[in-house]
Amino acid sequence: MKTAIVTDSNSGITQSQAKELGVFVVPMPVLIDGEQYFEDISLTQEEFYEKLKADAQISTSQPSAYDVGELWTDILKEYDNIVHIPMSSSLSETCNSLAHLAKTQFAGKVFVVDNKRISITMRQSVIDALNMVKDGKPAEEIAAFLTETGAQSSIYIMVDTLKYLKKGGRVTPAVAAIGTLLKIKPVLQIQGGKLDQFSKVRKIADAKTIMINAIKHDLETRFADLRANGKMTLAVAHTQNSEEAEIFKSEIKAAFPDVEFTFTEPLSLSIACHTGPGTLAVAATVRY
Repeated sequence: MKTAIVTDSNSGITQSQAKELGVFVVPMPVLIDGEQYFEDISLTQEEFYEKLKADAQISTSQPSAYDVGELWTDILKEYDNIVHIPMSSSLSETCNSLAHLAKTQFAGKVFVVDNKRISITMRQSVIDALNMVKDGKPAEEIAAFLTETGAQSSIYIMVDTLKYLKKGGRVTPAVAAIGTLLKIKPVLQIQGGKLDQFSKVRKIADAKTIMINAIKHDLETRFADLRANGKMTLAVAHTQNSEEAEIFKSEIKAAFPDVEFTFTEPLSLSIACHTGPGTLAVAATVRY
Protein backbone atom coordinates (compact mmCIF):
# COMPACT_ATOMS: atom_id res chain seq x y z
CA MET A 1 0.00 0.00 0.00
CA LYS A 2 1.31 3.42 -0.96
CA THR A 3 0.58 6.18 1.59
CA ALA A 4 0.82 9.93 0.98
CA ILE A 5 1.40 12.45 3.76
CA VAL A 6 -0.49 15.74 3.55
CA THR A 7 -0.20 18.70 5.92
CA ASP A 8 -0.73 22.45 5.73
CA SER A 9 1.55 25.47 5.88
CA ASN A 10 0.91 25.85 9.63
CA SER A 11 3.60 23.16 9.93
CA GLY A 12 6.13 25.70 8.66
CA ILE A 13 6.98 23.39 5.76
CA THR A 14 7.37 25.46 2.61
CA GLN A 15 6.31 24.35 -0.85
CA SER A 16 9.94 23.79 -1.87
CA GLN A 17 10.65 21.81 1.31
CA ALA A 18 7.52 19.75 0.64
CA LYS A 19 8.93 18.67 -2.71
CA GLU A 20 12.23 17.70 -1.10
CA LEU A 21 10.48 15.71 1.64
CA GLY A 22 7.91 14.13 -0.65
CA VAL A 23 4.84 15.50 1.13
CA PHE A 24 1.91 17.69 0.08
CA VAL A 25 1.34 21.06 1.81
CA VAL A 26 -2.00 22.89 1.68
CA PRO A 27 -1.32 26.66 1.73
CA MET A 28 -3.29 28.43 4.48
CA PRO A 29 -5.43 31.43 3.48
CA VAL A 30 -4.43 34.73 5.06
CA LEU A 31 -6.79 37.71 4.97
CA ILE A 32 -5.05 41.11 4.78
CA ASP A 33 -7.28 44.19 4.70
CA GLY A 34 -10.06 42.07 3.23
CA GLU A 35 -7.96 40.49 0.47
CA GLN A 36 -7.15 36.78 0.49
CA TYR A 37 -3.59 35.50 0.09
CA PHE A 38 -2.14 32.01 0.34
CA GLU A 39 0.92 31.36 2.48
CA ASP A 40 4.05 30.63 0.44
CA ILE A 41 2.04 30.89 -2.80
CA SER A 42 0.94 34.53 -3.09
CA LEU A 43 2.33 35.69 0.27
CA THR A 44 5.91 35.35 1.51
CA GLN A 45 6.99 35.58 5.14
CA GLU A 46 8.70 38.90 4.38
CA GLU A 47 5.55 40.37 2.81
CA PHE A 48 3.47 39.16 5.74
CA TYR A 49 5.65 40.94 8.30
CA GLU A 50 5.74 44.13 6.24
CA LYS A 51 1.93 44.15 6.28
CA LEU A 52 1.86 43.29 9.99
CA LYS A 53 4.21 46.12 10.90
CA ALA A 54 2.13 48.51 8.78
CA ASP A 55 -0.87 47.72 11.04
CA ALA A 56 -2.86 45.99 8.32
CA GLN A 57 -5.90 44.02 9.43
CA ILE A 58 -4.64 40.43 9.31
CA SER A 59 -6.31 37.15 10.14
CA THR A 60 -5.92 33.55 9.07
CA SER A 61 -8.71 31.43 7.63
CA GLN A 62 -9.57 27.82 6.84
CA PRO A 63 -8.58 26.25 3.54
CA SER A 64 -11.53 25.39 1.32
CA ALA A 65 -12.78 21.88 2.06
CA TYR A 66 -13.67 21.60 -1.63
CA ASP A 67 -10.08 22.43 -2.66
CA VAL A 68 -8.66 19.95 -0.17
CA GLY A 69 -11.07 17.30 -1.44
CA GLU A 70 -9.89 17.96 -5.00
CA LEU A 71 -6.28 17.61 -3.82
CA TRP A 72 -7.07 14.29 -2.11
CA THR A 73 -8.77 13.04 -5.28
CA ASP A 74 -5.70 13.87 -7.36
CA ILE A 75 -3.32 12.28 -4.85
CA LEU A 76 -5.39 9.08 -4.70
CA LYS A 77 -4.81 8.58 -8.41
CA GLU A 78 -1.24 7.67 -7.47
CA TYR A 79 -1.50 6.64 -3.80
CA ASP A 80 -3.68 4.11 -2.00
CA ASN A 81 -4.14 6.10 1.23
CA ILE A 82 -3.58 9.55 2.69
CA VAL A 83 -2.65 10.63 6.21
CA HIS A 84 -3.58 14.31 6.53
CA ILE A 85 -2.04 16.28 9.42
CA PRO A 86 -3.79 19.65 9.88
CA MET A 87 -3.26 22.23 12.61
CA SER A 88 -4.76 21.57 16.06
CA SER A 89 -8.55 21.54 16.33
CA SER A 90 -8.06 23.75 19.41
CA LEU A 91 -6.90 26.57 17.12
CA SER A 92 -9.07 26.09 14.03
CA GLU A 93 -12.18 24.30 12.76
CA THR A 94 -10.13 23.06 9.79
CA CYS A 95 -9.40 19.72 11.42
CA ASN A 96 -13.06 18.97 12.19
CA SER A 97 -14.19 20.03 8.71
CA LEU A 98 -11.63 17.80 7.02
CA ALA A 99 -12.33 14.87 9.35
CA HIS A 100 -16.01 15.05 8.37
CA LEU A 101 -15.09 15.22 4.68
CA ALA A 102 -12.79 12.21 5.01
CA LYS A 103 -15.41 10.11 6.78
CA THR A 104 -18.23 10.94 4.40
CA GLN A 105 -16.50 11.00 1.02
CA PHE A 106 -13.11 9.30 1.46
CA ALA A 107 -13.84 6.60 4.03
CA GLY A 108 -11.02 4.08 4.35
CA LYS A 109 -8.80 6.16 2.08
CA VAL A 110 -8.05 9.37 3.98
CA PHE A 111 -7.16 9.55 7.69
CA VAL A 112 -7.27 13.02 9.25
CA VAL A 113 -5.16 13.31 12.40
CA ASP A 114 -6.08 15.63 15.26
CA ASN A 115 -2.95 15.48 17.39
CA LYS A 116 -3.19 19.02 18.81
CA ARG A 117 -0.04 20.24 17.09
CA ILE A 118 1.06 23.50 15.46
CA SER A 119 4.25 24.87 13.93
CA ILE A 120 7.45 23.02 14.88
CA THR A 121 5.66 20.26 16.79
CA MET A 122 3.39 19.77 13.78
CA ARG A 123 6.46 19.57 11.55
CA GLN A 124 7.79 16.77 13.76
CA SER A 125 4.49 14.90 13.21
CA VAL A 126 5.10 15.07 9.47
CA ILE A 127 8.64 13.75 9.87
CA ASP A 128 7.34 10.92 12.08
CA ALA A 129 4.69 10.03 9.51
CA LEU A 130 7.29 9.95 6.73
CA ASN A 131 9.55 7.68 8.78
CA MET A 132 6.64 5.34 9.48
CA VAL A 133 5.85 5.21 5.75
CA LYS A 134 9.47 4.25 5.10
CA ASP A 135 9.11 1.46 7.67
CA GLY A 136 6.10 0.14 5.80
CA LYS A 137 3.49 1.08 8.40
CA PRO A 138 -0.11 1.28 7.12
CA ALA A 139 -2.00 4.58 7.12
CA GLU A 140 -4.27 3.51 10.00
CA GLU A 141 -1.26 2.76 12.22
CA ILE A 142 0.43 6.05 11.34
CA ALA A 143 -2.73 8.02 12.16
CA ALA A 144 -3.17 6.11 15.42
CA PHE A 145 0.42 6.75 16.54
CA LEU A 146 0.17 10.48 15.80
CA THR A 147 -3.13 10.74 17.67
CA GLU A 148 -1.94 8.75 20.69
CA THR A 149 1.26 10.81 21.05
CA GLY A 150 -0.36 14.18 20.34
CA ALA A 151 -0.14 15.43 23.93
CA GLN A 152 3.54 14.58 24.20
CA SER A 153 4.83 18.01 23.21
CA SER A 154 5.37 21.46 24.71
CA ILE A 155 6.11 24.85 23.16
CA TYR A 156 7.29 27.95 25.05
CA ILE A 157 7.33 31.29 23.24
CA MET A 158 8.82 34.65 24.20
CA VAL A 159 6.88 37.56 22.68
CA ASP A 160 8.87 40.73 22.01
CA THR A 161 5.89 43.10 22.19
CA LEU A 162 2.34 43.05 23.54
CA LYS A 163 1.05 44.97 20.52
CA TYR A 164 -0.18 41.99 18.54
CA LEU A 165 -1.61 40.13 21.52
CA LYS A 166 -3.66 43.28 22.17
CA LYS A 167 -4.84 43.42 18.54
CA GLY A 168 -5.93 39.81 18.78
CA GLY A 169 -7.84 40.45 21.98
CA ARG A 170 -5.59 38.22 24.09
CA VAL A 171 -4.69 41.08 26.43
CA THR A 172 -6.65 44.25 27.18
CA PRO A 173 -5.45 47.64 25.89
CA ALA A 174 -4.73 48.72 29.48
CA VAL A 175 -2.58 45.67 30.20
CA ALA A 176 -0.78 46.14 26.89
CA ALA A 177 -0.10 49.81 27.62
CA ILE A 178 1.33 49.07 31.07
CA GLY A 179 3.31 46.13 29.72
CA THR A 180 4.78 48.23 26.92
CA LEU A 181 5.71 51.00 29.37
CA LEU A 182 7.48 48.50 31.63
CA LYS A 183 9.01 46.70 28.61
CA ILE A 184 7.46 43.41 29.65
CA LYS A 185 8.02 40.41 27.40
CA PRO A 186 5.46 37.67 28.05
CA VAL A 187 6.41 34.03 27.77
CA LEU A 188 3.53 31.97 26.39
CA GLN A 189 3.01 28.23 26.21
CA ILE A 190 1.20 25.87 23.87
CA GLN A 191 0.02 22.66 25.48
CA GLY A 192 -2.51 20.72 23.43
CA GLY A 193 -2.94 23.48 20.89
CA LYS A 194 -3.97 26.37 23.15
CA LEU A 195 -1.89 29.56 23.42
CA ASP A 196 -1.75 30.58 27.10
CA GLN A 197 0.33 32.86 29.31
CA PHE A 198 3.20 31.20 31.16
CA SER A 199 5.41 33.95 32.63
CA LYS A 200 6.54 37.58 32.27
CA VAL A 201 10.07 38.99 31.95
CA ARG A 202 11.82 42.17 30.85
CA LYS A 203 14.97 40.78 29.22
CA ILE A 204 15.54 38.26 26.46
CA ALA A 205 18.15 36.53 28.61
CA ASP A 206 15.57 36.03 31.38
CA ALA A 207 13.02 34.74 28.87
CA LYS A 208 15.48 32.17 27.55
CA THR A 209 16.30 31.03 31.09
CA ILE A 210 12.61 30.60 31.90
CA MET A 211 11.99 28.64 28.70
CA ILE A 212 14.99 26.38 29.25
CA ASN A 213 13.89 25.71 32.83
CA ALA A 214 10.34 24.97 31.66
CA ILE A 215 11.62 22.46 29.10
CA LYS A 216 13.93 20.98 31.72
CA HIS A 217 10.95 20.47 34.04
CA ASP A 218 8.91 18.80 31.28
CA LEU A 219 11.79 16.50 30.34
CA GLU A 220 12.30 15.51 33.98
CA THR A 221 8.60 14.91 34.71
CA ARG A 222 6.05 14.38 31.90
CA PHE A 223 8.61 13.18 29.39
CA ALA A 224 11.14 11.50 31.70
CA ASP A 225 10.58 7.96 30.42
CA LEU A 226 10.50 9.09 26.78
CA ARG A 227 13.72 11.02 27.29
CA ALA A 228 15.41 8.00 28.87
CA ASN A 229 14.42 5.94 25.84
CA GLY A 230 15.79 8.54 23.40
CA LYS A 231 12.31 9.40 22.10
CA MET A 232 12.30 13.17 22.71
CA THR A 233 13.41 15.91 20.35
CA LEU A 234 14.06 19.64 20.74
CA ALA A 235 13.58 22.44 18.22
CA VAL A 236 13.77 26.23 18.12
CA ALA A 237 11.44 28.58 16.26
CA HIS A 238 11.27 32.34 15.77
CA THR A 239 9.62 35.20 13.90
CA GLN A 240 12.16 37.38 12.09
CA ASN A 241 14.68 36.63 14.81
CA SER A 242 17.04 34.18 13.12
CA GLU A 243 20.28 35.46 14.68
CA GLU A 244 18.94 35.13 18.23
CA ALA A 245 17.41 31.78 17.31
CA GLU A 246 20.83 30.39 16.34
CA ILE A 247 22.25 31.54 19.67
CA PHE A 248 19.30 29.98 21.49
CA LYS A 249 19.83 26.76 19.56
CA SER A 250 23.39 26.55 20.89
CA GLU A 251 22.16 27.17 24.44
CA ILE A 252 19.46 24.51 24.14
CA LYS A 253 21.92 21.94 22.80
CA ALA A 254 24.34 22.71 25.61
CA ALA A 255 21.60 22.42 28.25
CA PHE A 256 20.30 19.08 26.94
CA PRO A 257 23.16 17.23 25.21
CA ASP A 258 21.38 13.88 25.52
CA VAL A 259 18.25 15.01 23.62
CA GLU A 260 18.16 15.08 19.82
CA PHE A 261 17.98 18.60 18.34
CA THR A 262 16.06 18.59 15.07
CA PHE A 263 15.63 22.01 13.46
CA THR A 264 15.45 25.80 13.74
CA GLU A 265 12.54 27.19 11.73
CA PRO A 266 10.21 30.23 11.50
CA LEU A 267 6.95 30.02 13.42
CA SER A 268 3.87 29.53 11.29
CA LEU A 269 1.90 32.64 10.30
CA SER A 270 -1.11 31.44 12.29
CA ILE A 271 0.96 31.94 15.45
CA ALA A 272 2.87 34.98 14.16
CA CYS A 273 -0.44 36.84 13.68
CA HIS A 274 -0.78 36.87 17.47
CA THR A 275 2.86 37.28 18.49
CA GLY A 276 4.34 39.61 15.86
CA PRO A 277 8.03 39.72 14.89
CA GLY A 278 10.94 39.18 17.28
CA THR A 279 9.61 36.08 19.01
CA LEU A 280 11.70 33.14 20.14
CA ALA A 281 10.41 29.66 20.94
CA VAL A 282 11.56 26.21 22.00
CA ALA A 283 9.66 22.93 21.69
CA ALA A 284 10.05 19.48 23.15
CA THR A 285 8.32 16.81 21.06
CA VAL A 286 8.15 13.03 21.10
CA ARG A 287 9.44 11.28 17.98
CA TYR A 288 8.68 7.99 16.29
